[in-house]
Amino acid sequence: MRDNLTIVKVGGNVVEEEASLKSLLKDFSRIAGNKILVHGGGKTATILSEKLGIEAKKVDGRRITDAETLKVVTMVYAGLVNKNIVAGLQALGNNAIGLTGADLDMITAIKRPVKEIDYGYVGDIKTVNFQALNELIEEGAIPVMAPITHDGHGQLLNTNADTIASEIAVAMSREYEVRLIFCFEKSGVLMNEADEHSKISEINPELFEQLKSDGIVSGGMIPKLSDGFAALHRGVKVVVITNPAGISEGLRGTRLVLE
Repeated sequence: MRDNLTIVKVGGNVVEEEASLKSLLKDFSRIAGNKILVHGGGKTATILSEKLGIEAKKVDGRRITDAETLKVVTMVYAGLVNKNIVAGLQALGNNAIGLTGADLDMITAIKRPVKEIDYGYVGDIKTVNFQALNELIEEGAIPVMAPITHDGHGQLLNTNADTIASEIAVAMSREYEVRLIFCFEKSGVLMNEADEHSKISEINPELFEQLKSDGIVSGGMIPKLSDGFAALHRGVKVVVITNPAGISEGLRGTRLVLE
C-alpha cells in the first residue's frame, strides 16, 4: 500500500494576512503524514509593484510578467512570503525548507510562447524533480514551494502557484496516494461570492463549463479549477477547494470529480 501525501496550495488573503496565515499553518501542522505546501503571494506582489510604479496586469487570473515585474515577484514569493511561512512552520515544530523551482533543479519550465497574449517571463512547466522532493520528504523535511521556476539556462520564470501544486501532485502520484487541497479564504466554490452558505459541494467538468459560462466562476478561480481537473485526469486521487478550517474538518469544501 502506498503512503499518503497531502499537498496544500495556499493563496489569497490567507497567505497575505498575518492572523489568517498563522491559523492556516496551525491547521497544516495537524495534517498527519507526508506533506508539501505551495504558496502564492500575488496581492503582496501587486502592492509592491504599485509602490514601485510598476503596473500590474492580468489576463484570466494569470499575471503578465515583464522584466521588472519578475524582479518584484521573485523578491516577494521566493523571499518575504516563503521565509515567513518557513519561519511560522518552524515555530510549530515542522522542519520546513523553503524552495523555488531553481533549487535542487526542482521545477524546470519554458518561457510561454507568444500567441494571442504575450505573458512575458511566465513559465510553463516541463519537469518536476520527483526524486529530489521524495528525498526531502523521506528525510522528514516539509518542502515549501514558491511559485518561481527556471529554464535551466539561468532564467527565472514566474509560474502560477496552482499549476505548480497540480504538477507536483501529478509527479508525486507515481509513488504516493496524493490529496491536493487548494486553500483560500472562502469555504469552497460559491454560487454567490457574498454568501458562504452557497458553497457547491461537487463540481464535474460539465458543471465547470456551465459555471464559467454563467460568470459564477471567473478570474483566478478558472486556472485553479482547470489545474485541479488536470491533476485528477493524471492520477491524483482527491482534489478539494476549501479554507483553512476545511483542512482540519475532514476536507470540507468543494470536491472536484470527473463524473
